[in-house]
Amino acid sequence: MKGELFILIAEAIAVYFLVLWAHSLRNRAGLAYFYALIGGLTAVMSWVTDAGVRVNLPHVSLMVGSTVFYTALLLGVFVVYVFDGVRATRIAISTIAGVSIMTPVIAFILHLQLKLSDAPLISRVPIPSLRINSASVVATIADFVFLAIAWEFLGKPRLNMPLWLRSFLTLLGVMWLDVILFSTGAFLGTPPYGEILTGTLLSRLIISLFAYPFLYLYLAKQNQKYGMVIEHRPVLAILKEVTEVRLELSLAQQEIERRKKVEREKEGLIEALQLALSEVRSLRGILPTCAYCKNIRDEEGHWHQLEEYIQSHSEAKFSHGICPECRDVHFPIVRDAPSGAR
Repeated sequence: MKGELFILIAEAIAVYFLVLWAHSLRNRAGLAYFYALIGGLTAVMSWVTDAGVRVNLPHVSLMVGSTVFYTALLLGVFVVYVFDGVRATRIAISTIAGVSIMTPVIAFILHLQLKLSDAPLISRVPIPSLRINSASVVATIADFVFLAIAWEFLGKPRLNMPLWLRSFLTLLGVMWLDVILFSTGAFLGTPPYGEILTGTLLSRLIISLFAYPFLYLYLAKQNQKYGMVIEHRPVLAILKEVTEVRLELSLAQQEIERRKKVEREKEGLIEALQLALSEVRSLRGILPTCAYCKNIRDEEGHWHQLEEYIQSHSEAKFSHGICPECRDVHFPIVRDAPSGAR
Protein backbone atom coordinates (compact mmCIF):
# COMPACT_ATOMS: atom_id res chain seq x y z
CA MET A 1 0.00 0.00 0.00
CA LYS A 2 2.69 2.48 0.99
CA GLY A 3 4.78 1.51 -2.02
CA GLU A 4 1.89 2.10 -4.41
CA LEU A 5 1.11 5.46 -2.81
CA PHE A 6 4.77 6.49 -3.01
CA ILE A 7 4.92 5.56 -6.69
CA LEU A 8 1.69 7.48 -7.35
CA ILE A 9 3.06 10.61 -5.64
CA ALA A 10 6.36 10.35 -7.51
CA GLU A 11 4.53 9.95 -10.83
CA ALA A 12 2.32 12.93 -10.12
CA ILE A 13 5.25 15.18 -9.17
CA ALA A 14 7.23 14.12 -12.24
CA VAL A 15 4.34 14.71 -14.66
CA TYR A 16 3.37 18.04 -13.04
CA PHE A 17 6.93 19.28 -13.34
CA LEU A 18 7.17 18.04 -16.93
CA VAL A 19 4.06 19.95 -18.03
CA LEU A 20 5.01 23.17 -16.25
CA TRP A 21 8.59 22.93 -17.53
CA ALA A 22 7.38 22.48 -21.11
CA HIS A 23 5.24 25.57 -20.72
CA SER A 24 8.13 27.56 -19.26
CA LEU A 25 10.04 27.02 -22.54
CA ARG A 26 7.45 28.95 -24.55
CA ASN A 27 9.56 32.13 -24.73
CA ARG A 28 12.44 30.23 -26.31
CA ALA A 29 10.83 27.36 -28.22
CA GLY A 30 7.18 28.37 -28.51
CA LEU A 31 4.24 26.24 -27.42
CA ALA A 32 4.60 23.45 -30.01
CA TYR A 33 6.41 21.10 -27.61
CA PHE A 34 3.86 21.88 -24.91
CA TYR A 35 0.96 20.99 -27.20
CA ALA A 36 2.68 17.76 -28.23
CA LEU A 37 3.24 16.83 -24.58
CA ILE A 38 -0.35 17.38 -23.49
CA GLY A 39 -1.54 15.43 -26.51
CA GLY A 40 0.56 12.46 -25.45
CA LEU A 41 -0.53 12.76 -21.83
CA THR A 42 -4.15 12.80 -22.97
CA ALA A 43 -3.69 9.49 -24.77
CA VAL A 44 -2.03 7.94 -21.70
CA MET A 45 -4.81 9.30 -19.46
CA SER A 46 -7.44 7.70 -21.68
CA TRP A 47 -5.75 4.28 -21.61
CA VAL A 48 -5.09 4.38 -17.87
CA THR A 49 -8.65 5.48 -17.12
CA ASP A 50 -10.13 2.73 -19.32
CA ALA A 51 -7.90 0.23 -17.57
CA GLY A 52 -9.22 1.36 -14.19
CA VAL A 53 -5.78 1.68 -12.59
CA ARG A 54 -6.15 3.01 -9.05
CA VAL A 55 -4.53 3.16 -5.61
CA ASN A 56 -6.87 2.25 -2.75
CA LEU A 57 -6.46 4.10 0.54
CA PRO A 58 -8.61 3.97 3.68
CA HIS A 59 -11.99 5.58 2.85
CA VAL A 60 -10.77 6.87 -0.53
CA SER A 61 -9.63 5.51 -3.87
CA LEU A 62 -7.27 7.50 -6.08
CA MET A 63 -7.58 6.93 -9.82
CA VAL A 64 -4.18 7.17 -11.49
CA GLY A 65 -5.70 8.70 -14.61
CA SER A 66 -7.23 11.65 -12.77
CA THR A 67 -4.61 11.99 -10.03
CA VAL A 68 -1.63 12.14 -12.36
CA PHE A 69 -2.57 12.82 -15.97
CA TYR A 70 -5.87 14.72 -15.82
CA THR A 71 -4.53 17.00 -13.09
CA ALA A 72 -1.38 17.61 -15.13
CA LEU A 73 -3.49 18.55 -18.14
CA LEU A 74 -5.58 20.84 -15.96
CA LEU A 75 -2.46 22.60 -14.68
CA GLY A 76 -1.22 22.96 -18.24
CA VAL A 77 -4.41 24.53 -19.55
CA PHE A 78 -4.56 26.70 -16.43
CA VAL A 79 -1.15 28.30 -16.99
CA VAL A 80 -1.66 28.60 -20.75
CA TYR A 81 -4.86 30.53 -20.20
CA VAL A 82 -3.35 32.80 -17.58
CA PHE A 83 -0.14 33.65 -19.42
CA ASP A 84 -0.81 33.04 -23.12
CA GLY A 85 -4.39 34.06 -23.62
CA VAL A 86 -7.54 32.75 -25.19
CA ARG A 87 -6.23 31.62 -28.57
CA ALA A 88 -3.45 29.44 -27.13
CA THR A 89 -5.94 27.95 -24.68
CA ARG A 90 -8.34 27.05 -27.47
CA ILE A 91 -5.52 25.23 -29.26
CA ALA A 92 -4.67 23.32 -26.07
CA ILE A 93 -8.31 22.37 -25.46
CA SER A 94 -8.72 21.30 -29.08
CA THR A 95 -5.62 19.13 -28.80
CA ILE A 96 -6.88 17.41 -25.65
CA ALA A 97 -10.38 16.94 -27.02
CA GLY A 98 -9.10 15.61 -30.35
CA VAL A 99 -6.76 13.08 -28.78
CA SER A 100 -9.46 12.06 -26.24
CA ILE A 101 -11.75 11.24 -29.15
CA MET A 102 -9.15 9.49 -31.30
CA THR A 103 -7.53 7.34 -28.61
CA PRO A 104 -10.53 5.10 -27.86
CA VAL A 105 -11.38 4.97 -31.56
CA ILE A 106 -7.88 3.69 -32.33
CA ALA A 107 -8.08 1.16 -29.47
CA PHE A 108 -11.46 -0.08 -30.70
CA ILE A 109 -10.20 -0.45 -34.29
CA LEU A 110 -7.10 -2.26 -33.06
CA HIS A 111 -9.12 -4.79 -31.08
CA LEU A 112 -11.54 -5.24 -34.00
CA GLN A 113 -8.70 -5.87 -36.41
CA LEU A 114 -7.13 -8.44 -34.09
CA LYS A 115 -10.48 -10.14 -33.63
CA LEU A 116 -11.11 -10.36 -37.37
CA SER A 117 -7.64 -11.78 -37.97
CA ASP A 118 -8.05 -14.38 -35.16
CA ALA A 119 -4.96 -12.97 -33.44
CA PRO A 120 -4.75 -12.91 -29.62
CA LEU A 121 -6.16 -9.70 -28.15
CA ILE A 122 -3.82 -7.18 -26.57
CA SER A 123 -4.80 -7.23 -22.93
CA ARG A 124 -2.71 -4.17 -22.11
CA VAL A 125 -4.77 -1.97 -24.47
CA PRO A 126 -8.15 -1.71 -22.75
CA ILE A 127 -11.35 -1.97 -24.74
CA PRO A 128 -12.92 1.49 -24.68
CA SER A 129 -16.33 2.18 -23.19
CA LEU A 130 -18.36 4.52 -25.40
CA ARG A 131 -20.32 5.98 -22.49
CA ILE A 132 -17.32 6.53 -20.26
CA ASN A 133 -15.20 8.05 -23.03
CA SER A 134 -18.02 10.30 -24.20
CA ALA A 135 -18.58 11.51 -20.65
CA SER A 136 -14.85 12.06 -20.26
CA VAL A 137 -14.56 14.19 -23.42
CA VAL A 138 -17.62 16.30 -22.63
CA ALA A 139 -16.58 16.77 -19.00
CA THR A 140 -13.03 17.71 -19.97
CA ILE A 141 -14.12 20.42 -22.41
CA ALA A 142 -16.66 21.77 -19.92
CA ASP A 143 -14.00 21.77 -17.18
CA PHE A 144 -11.61 23.93 -19.17
CA VAL A 145 -14.34 26.38 -20.16
CA PHE A 146 -15.40 26.61 -16.51
CA LEU A 147 -11.76 27.15 -15.53
CA ALA A 148 -11.60 30.30 -17.62
CA ILE A 149 -14.96 31.57 -16.37
CA ALA A 150 -14.12 30.93 -12.71
CA TRP A 151 -10.66 32.49 -13.04
CA GLU A 152 -12.06 35.69 -14.52
CA PHE A 153 -15.01 35.87 -12.13
CA LEU A 154 -12.82 35.44 -9.05
CA GLY A 155 -10.41 38.04 -10.45
CA LYS A 156 -12.94 40.87 -10.52
CA PRO A 157 -11.55 43.97 -8.79
CA ARG A 158 -14.51 44.25 -6.44
CA LEU A 159 -13.71 40.86 -4.94
CA ASN A 160 -10.10 41.89 -4.26
CA MET A 161 -9.09 38.24 -4.00
CA PRO A 162 -5.39 37.39 -3.54
CA LEU A 163 -3.68 35.25 -6.15
CA TRP A 164 -3.24 32.21 -3.90
CA LEU A 165 -6.92 32.02 -3.00
CA ARG A 166 -8.08 32.77 -6.54
CA SER A 167 -5.95 30.00 -8.02
CA PHE A 168 -6.94 27.43 -5.35
CA LEU A 169 -10.67 28.06 -5.62
CA THR A 170 -10.48 27.89 -9.40
CA LEU A 171 -8.56 24.61 -9.29
CA LEU A 172 -10.88 23.04 -6.71
CA GLY A 173 -13.98 24.24 -8.55
CA VAL A 174 -12.81 22.64 -11.79
CA MET A 175 -11.95 19.40 -9.99
CA TRP A 176 -15.37 19.12 -8.37
CA LEU A 177 -17.20 20.09 -11.55
CA ASP A 178 -15.36 17.33 -13.38
CA VAL A 179 -16.48 14.83 -10.76
CA ILE A 180 -20.12 15.84 -11.09
CA LEU A 181 -20.13 15.90 -14.89
CA PHE A 182 -18.08 12.76 -15.45
CA SER A 183 -19.73 10.64 -12.76
CA THR A 184 -23.20 11.69 -13.88
CA GLY A 185 -22.46 11.06 -17.53
CA ALA A 186 -20.68 7.75 -16.98
CA PHE A 187 -22.49 6.15 -14.04
CA LEU A 188 -25.89 7.81 -13.54
CA GLY A 189 -28.53 5.10 -13.21
CA THR A 190 -26.09 2.50 -11.93
CA PRO A 191 -26.07 1.31 -8.27
CA PRO A 192 -22.59 2.63 -7.39
CA TYR A 193 -23.33 6.15 -8.73
CA GLY A 194 -23.78 7.81 -5.32
CA GLU A 195 -20.76 6.09 -3.82
CA ILE A 196 -18.58 6.99 -6.80
CA LEU A 197 -19.73 10.61 -6.66
CA THR A 198 -19.05 11.17 -2.96
CA GLY A 199 -15.80 9.22 -2.94
CA THR A 200 -14.47 11.03 -5.99
CA LEU A 201 -15.32 14.45 -4.53
CA LEU A 202 -13.17 13.63 -1.52
CA SER A 203 -10.33 12.28 -3.64
CA ARG A 204 -10.37 15.42 -5.83
CA LEU A 205 -10.13 17.60 -2.73
CA ILE A 206 -7.01 15.69 -1.73
CA ILE A 207 -5.59 15.99 -5.25
CA SER A 208 -6.30 19.73 -5.31
CA LEU A 209 -4.47 20.25 -2.05
CA PHE A 210 -1.55 18.25 -3.41
CA ALA A 211 -1.37 19.92 -6.83
CA TYR A 212 -2.10 23.46 -5.71
CA PRO A 213 1.45 24.33 -4.48
CA PHE A 214 2.86 23.43 -7.92
CA LEU A 215 0.36 25.71 -9.61
CA TYR A 216 0.74 28.67 -7.27
CA LEU A 217 4.53 28.58 -7.18
CA TYR A 218 4.67 28.43 -10.97
CA LEU A 219 2.23 31.33 -11.37
CA ALA A 220 4.15 33.47 -8.91
CA LYS A 221 7.55 32.57 -10.34
CA GLN A 222 6.61 33.21 -13.96
CA ASN A 223 4.92 36.47 -13.04
CA GLN A 224 8.01 37.60 -11.18
CA LYS A 225 10.56 36.32 -13.71
CA TYR A 226 9.09 37.91 -16.80
CA GLY A 227 7.45 40.88 -15.17
CA MET A 228 4.06 39.82 -16.47
CA VAL A 229 0.85 41.41 -15.33
CA ILE A 230 -1.66 38.61 -15.10
CA GLU A 231 -4.38 39.82 -17.43
CA HIS A 232 -7.99 40.14 -16.36
CA ARG A 233 -10.12 39.11 -19.31
CA PRO A 234 -13.89 39.32 -19.71
CA VAL A 235 -15.87 36.37 -18.38
CA LEU A 236 -16.61 33.91 -21.23
CA ALA A 237 -13.57 35.17 -23.14
CA ILE A 238 -12.59 31.53 -23.65
CA LEU A 239 -15.74 31.02 -25.73
CA LYS A 240 -15.96 34.28 -27.63
CA GLU A 241 -12.33 35.38 -27.74
CA VAL A 242 -13.62 38.84 -26.91
CA THR A 243 -10.29 40.47 -26.22
CA GLU A 244 -8.35 39.25 -29.23
CA VAL A 245 -11.17 39.58 -31.73
CA ARG A 246 -12.03 43.04 -30.43
CA LEU A 247 -8.41 44.15 -30.71
CA GLU A 248 -8.01 42.73 -34.21
CA LEU A 249 -11.27 44.25 -35.40
CA SER A 250 -10.38 47.58 -33.84
CA LEU A 251 -6.98 47.65 -35.51
CA ALA A 252 -8.45 46.57 -38.83
CA GLN A 253 -11.18 49.20 -38.58
CA GLN A 254 -8.64 51.90 -37.74
CA GLU A 255 -6.52 50.88 -40.73
CA ILE A 256 -9.56 50.92 -43.03
CA GLU A 257 -10.59 54.37 -41.78
CA ARG A 258 -7.05 55.64 -42.22
CA ARG A 259 -6.91 54.38 -45.79
CA LYS A 260 -10.33 55.83 -46.56
CA LYS A 261 -9.20 59.18 -45.20
CA VAL A 262 -6.05 59.10 -47.35
CA GLU A 263 -8.13 58.21 -50.41
CA ARG A 264 -10.55 61.03 -49.70
CA GLU A 265 -7.65 63.47 -49.33
CA LYS A 266 -6.15 62.28 -52.61
CA GLU A 267 -9.48 62.60 -54.41
CA GLY A 268 -9.95 66.09 -52.97
CA LEU A 269 -6.47 67.11 -54.04
CA ILE A 270 -6.95 65.74 -57.55
CA GLU A 271 -10.30 67.51 -57.85
CA ALA A 272 -8.78 70.79 -56.65
CA LEU A 273 -5.91 70.49 -59.13
CA GLN A 274 -8.29 69.73 -61.97
CA LEU A 275 -10.41 72.72 -61.02
CA ALA A 276 -7.35 74.94 -60.85
CA LEU A 277 -6.16 73.73 -64.25
CA SER A 278 -9.57 74.38 -65.76
CA GLU A 279 -9.72 77.89 -64.32
CA VAL A 280 -6.16 79.03 -64.81
CA ARG A 281 -4.49 79.59 -68.18
CA SER A 282 -1.41 81.74 -67.82
CA LEU A 283 0.43 83.90 -70.37
CA ARG A 284 4.16 83.34 -70.35
CA GLY A 285 7.17 84.75 -72.16
CA ILE A 286 7.68 88.12 -73.98
CA LEU A 287 4.65 89.60 -75.79
CA PRO A 288 5.57 91.75 -78.85
CA THR A 289 3.40 94.89 -78.45
CA CYS A 290 2.99 97.91 -80.73
CA ALA A 291 4.39 101.00 -79.06
CA TYR A 292 1.54 103.14 -80.40
CA CYS A 293 -1.68 101.16 -80.69
CA LYS A 294 -0.72 98.45 -78.17
CA ASN A 295 -1.73 95.58 -80.49
CA ILE A 296 0.02 92.26 -79.87
CA ARG A 297 1.76 90.08 -82.47
CA ASP A 298 1.20 86.32 -82.20
CA GLU A 299 3.59 83.49 -83.06
CA GLU A 300 2.52 83.54 -86.74
CA GLY A 301 3.17 87.28 -87.13
CA HIS A 302 -0.44 88.43 -87.06
CA TRP A 303 -1.41 91.45 -85.03
CA HIS A 304 -4.35 91.35 -82.62
CA GLN A 305 -6.04 93.82 -80.33
CA LEU A 306 -4.98 93.54 -76.72
CA GLU A 307 -8.42 92.36 -75.56
CA GLU A 308 -8.75 89.78 -78.31
CA TYR A 309 -5.32 88.29 -77.71
CA ILE A 310 -5.73 87.99 -73.93
CA GLN A 311 -9.21 86.45 -74.25
CA SER A 312 -7.97 83.83 -76.71
CA HIS A 313 -4.98 82.88 -74.52
CA SER A 314 -6.62 82.87 -71.07
CA GLU A 315 -9.94 82.52 -69.30
CA ALA A 316 -10.18 86.28 -68.75
CA LYS A 317 -13.12 88.25 -70.18
CA PHE A 318 -13.27 91.98 -70.86
CA SER A 319 -15.95 94.55 -70.09
CA HIS A 320 -15.51 98.17 -71.19
CA GLY A 321 -15.89 101.45 -69.38
CA ILE A 322 -14.37 104.97 -69.43
CA CYS A 323 -11.80 106.12 -66.95
CA PRO A 324 -12.07 109.71 -65.61
CA GLU A 325 -9.08 110.94 -67.66
CA CYS A 326 -10.46 109.63 -70.95
CA ARG A 327 -13.90 110.91 -70.12
CA ASP A 328 -12.56 114.42 -69.65
CA VAL A 329 -10.62 114.24 -72.94
CA HIS A 330 -13.26 112.62 -75.15
CA PHE A 331 -16.44 113.86 -73.51
CA PRO A 332 -15.77 117.44 -72.33
CA ILE A 333 -19.50 118.19 -72.35
CA VAL A 334 -20.03 115.65 -69.60
CA ARG A 335 -17.10 117.12 -67.73
CA ASP A 336 -18.43 120.71 -67.94
CA ALA A 337 -22.07 119.86 -67.30
CA PRO A 338 -23.56 121.08 -63.97
CA SER A 339 -23.66 118.39 -61.31
CA GLY A 340 -27.41 118.56 -61.11
CA ALA A 341 -27.78 117.73 -64.84
CA ARG A 342 -26.00 114.49 -64.59
